[in-house]
Amino acid sequence: MEKSWKSYRGYAWMQDELTPLTGRGKNTFGGWAATLVDSMDTLWIMGLKKEFNEAAQAAVTLDWDHIQGTACNMFETTIRHLGGFLSAYDLSREPALLAKAVELGDMLYAGFDTPNHMPPFWFDFEKAKTGRLVPDDHQPAASATTLSMEFTRLAQLTGNNKYYDAIARVTDRLFENQNVTKLPGMWPAFFDLKNGVFNHDNTFTLGALSDSMYEYVLKMHLLLGATEPKYEQLYLTAADTIIKHLVFRPMTPNNLNILFTGTYRVGDNVPLEPEGQHLACFAGGMFALGGRVFGIPEHVDIGARLTNGCIWAYNSFPTGVAPEIFKLVPCKSLKGCKWDENRWLEAVNTDMDGRDTLPKGFQNARDPSYMLRPEALESVFILYRITGHEEYREAAWRMFQSIQNATETIYGNAAIRDVTSAGKPEQIDSMESFWMAETLKYLYLIFSPTDTISLDDYVLNTEAHPFRIRRE
Repeated sequence: MEKSWKSYRGYAWMQDELTPLTGRGKNTFGGWAATLVDSMDTLWIMGLKKEFNEAAQAAVTLDWDHIQGTACNMFETTIRHLGGFLSAYDLSREPALLAKAVELGDMLYAGFDTPNHMPPFWFDFEKAKTGRLVPDDHQPAASATTLSMEFTRLAQLTGNNKYYDAIARVTDRLFENQNVTKLPGMWPAFFDLKNGVFNHDNTFTLGALSDSMYEYVLKMHLLLGATEPKYEQLYLTAADTIIKHLVFRPMTPNNLNILFTGTYRVGDNVPLEPEGQHLACFAGGMFALGGRVFGIPEHVDIGARLTNGCIWAYNSFPTGVAPEIFKLVPCKSLKGCKWDENRWLEAVNTDMDGRDTLPKGFQNARDPSYMLRPEALESVFILYRITGHEEYREAAWRMFQSIQNATETIYGNAAIRDVTSAGKPEQIDSMESFWMAETLKYLYLIFSPTDTISLDDYVLNTEAHPFRIRRE
């Protein structure tokens, strides 16, 4: 963390990202210093108070009128910037940080000023000024539904319920439509928010496009201190549907008791595609946390098996790191199945993305990159905190060492192109802000005393920003 932060401070200050191979800065989120804002709470948690103070002083000088481009991404700006300011305030109680969160929150609040009060994917400033904002007719489900924690925390801290009212409208639509989609209980990967249609798409996943929508209905239950019954119903109904339709057990040489979630397409001859995503590795932590909160031991067990699946994926590849997207050969039931070498070889050979170097059990590594993502470590963190089992710390240490070996550069850490590489993998000149906001934070917390950001006192947003749970 100190190395990455020092390089960001020296070569990319006030820009969105450090380029870890060339030691420069680049702007990928409009130039609002994404890495700086995203990293503040990590600096505080790690005791780097001098660096935190310098970062906070710089962050409050950001001018939202100065942006490279004509629009900002509502989802990314909310989880990284608004979430970053709110958690930095929750930890430090520095009033200027809350004032800045209010400033940004008021700007983003205008994103709900559409004909049906559903937010757009892109917050276009000129359209917002002239009342011409409209939501999209093909919008990722997670984009509108992953604003709830941040706007709720802003409402709690300011006492201004307009922020909560804005996101409650979105929650109401989720509630109304949960059981009338093409897979009742879940919501599809895309919504037609312009026309208020939530059930036209046939694809259901915990990966890209949908992921954080599901964790937020659980985490909103926690953030609100269980005072809004809708969130419990939304989460438990979705969780049961996920277990029934999306969770599968892969065929492995040792018949390991592990699970993954795939993609379910209603209407296909074989609706469940056993394709794992690194992004979906958060699901283990979600199920374990939900099982703990609602007293469902079976869900904690499923969370552990999902987490162990992602750990196995890391351990399987030469780099010790799991790929972005990969396909497995599924068993017919969650009880497992015997290893069938011929079935596996046939699956690999008939797959256009099949490789000679694939570990046994994997049908392909369709996207073999690793973008410094945190999701697997996020679940390891939650499982360790819930169970206290040292095996999770041991797994995290192996994962950390593998990530360092594959991604470390002279300036920080870089994404890699191919985790199946036998030698040193090719690095990409990219170090997204979530490297310091999430990946390093989760690793640090795994090896910290359990009262450091206790899960009894904090709930973390999808960018790993801890919000203090309100106690009435």
